[in-house]
Amino acid sequence: MKLEYKIVYSNRKTVTISVERDRSVMVRAPRNTSAEKIAQIIEMKKIWIYDKINHVQKSPEKTQTNEFVSGESILYLGRNYKLQLIAKDTEGLLFNDAFYLSQSESDKAQKLIKAWFVTKAKEIILPKANYYATRIGVKFQEAKISEMKYRWGSCTLKNNINFNWRIIKAPMYVVNYIIVHELAHFRETNHTPEFWNIVAVQIPNYQKAKDWLKKHGENL
Repeated sequence: MKLEYKIVYSNRKTVTISVERDRSVMVRAPRNTSAEKIAQIIEMKKIWIYDKINHVQKSPEKTQTNEFVSGESILYLGRNYKLQLIAKDTEGLLFNDAFYLSQSESDKAQKLIKAWFVTKAKEIILPKANYYATRIGVKFQEAKISEMKYRWGSCTLKNNINFNWRIIKAPMYVVNYIIVHELAHFRETNHTPEFWNIVAVQIPNYQKAKDWLKKHGENL
């Protein structure tokens, strides 16, 4: 079976290959790279690519429902909290060692829960991005919390950095790892030993965070 992949050309200096969470293969290459050269690199990396494609974490996006019931568990910062539907009218989702939502707004539960998580992601992740950027010695133009189907974070050619709002559901050490992982790419584009050294200086237990994502990432 022929291996399909998408090529994105830019002013970068090296060729990189990534397998997205929807199992698609993305090749990022300098503008003057020939299709033949890319095909050769793909052939050399074929075993690695198929291994990534078949990884358990690479799965289609789950179909979500708008229906939530009282007692349902919601993951936040690595812990599960119960959702309580209450008779009292409240404005949006409330949190106090459990999640509380007015029964009158239960039909909007998914929208309200997402809005709450996005707000918390901005409050927690964006200051952390500034903190770790200073420690690593890099600068970015803007950091954003985004709706990302298949990635936890990304860097743009304009030196912006994006984070998937869903990562706020993970434990804080995992959130920190994802932030540092993206920032480390400002100093080292590829996942070289130097890249992992940069990550390890900030997150000594980064392998624990990677293992958590492999095991639980599809539940975020």
